[in-house]
Order: sequence, then structure tokens, then C-alpha cells
Amino acid sequence: MYVISITKEMEDEKAYLDKFEQTLVQNLVQLCSGWNRLGGQLLASEDLDALWEPIAEGYMPDGVREIAKYPTVSLGWMMYIGMALGHLWDKDWKRVQKQEDVYAFLREPRGFGAMDEHIAEDILKLNPGEAEKLEEVVRTCATVALTQIRREGVEPQSPMAFHIYVRAIHALYVVGIAVELFRMGYKFTQS
Repeated sequence: MYVISITKEMEDEKAYLDKFEQTLVQNLVQLCSGWNRLGGQLLASEDLDALWEPIAEGYMPDGVREIAKYPTVSLGWMMYIGMALGHLWDKDWKRVQKQEDVYAFLREPRGFGAMDEHIAEDILKLNPGEAEKLEEVVRTCATVALTQIRREGVEPQSPMAFHIYVRAIHALYVVGIAVELFRMGYKFTQS
């Protein structure tokens, strides 16, 4: 089992991790807005925020296993998960709520390696051209995340490296949600 929360020993690093994630999210929002995939703001849902921990805990064994050989896959697939859940939140939320393991529900039809295709084709219902364009967006966002991780100079396989990875996939998750909500026509409004 992987622990997502920060230990007491790492409490001092919480501000550092918060800043890392905030900067990454800002960079990804700016990038996606430039491609007209977002409108300059992060769209969100409390329902989807509440799914983060169970999704992350299920994802960790797969994501961590792939980080060394396929880092952009390890990072980018979480953006696909965010998009899938953003889509299902609007179109079929009851189906998601019935799932005991939402991550397994998204992974199992085709396995981890083809989860991107499953989400693009079966959930988002994208045509091949749209799926290809989305793949480029996800790959670029994952590369931006990987570059930011590497710039931190954190020792590989250290506790801090793990926490940086968790923050990076969380950033990709929330941006994935926002990208899909934006695609479906949601707009940010102030309450």
C-alpha cells in the first residue's frame, strides 16, 4: 500500500510541495489555454476532488512501475483519468458512483498500457483525429511535468521524489478534469 499523505517528518516540506504543484498547475493551465483546451482557468468539481485519494492509491503500483521506462506515460495517463472522470461526471455519474474501485473500472477494459485508447475511444468517444490531437496535448503536458520534476533535482527513489511524483500526477489529474469540462462547454463563473 502506498501512503499519499505527508508524514510528520516531511511537514516542513509541505510548503515546497504546495509551490511545486501550484506552479505546475499554472504552467499546464497556461499551456492548455494556448491550445484553446482551457479558458485560462481551472474548472473543478468537489465530486471529482473527492475521488483523488482512492484513484491515486489504485494508480500508484502501475504508475510507479512505469516511471523509469515510460515517464510520460506514467504521468500522462493520470491526465486521461481526469478527463474520463470529468466526462463521466457530466454524462454518467451514477455509473461511477456504483464502482467499488473507480481506477480499476477505468483501467481494466484494456489494461494500463492501453488505458489512453480506452478513455479516448470508449469514454470520450473521440474520432481518430481528435484522439491523436488529444494524445499530443497529454504527451506535451506530461513532458512539461517531467521537466519540472527533473529541474527540482530531487534524489531519485527518495521519499521526496515520491511526493513530487504524487503532486505532479495530482496536477495532471485536475488539469485533465478541467480540459474535459471545458471541452463539454463548462465555463468558470464566480459565485
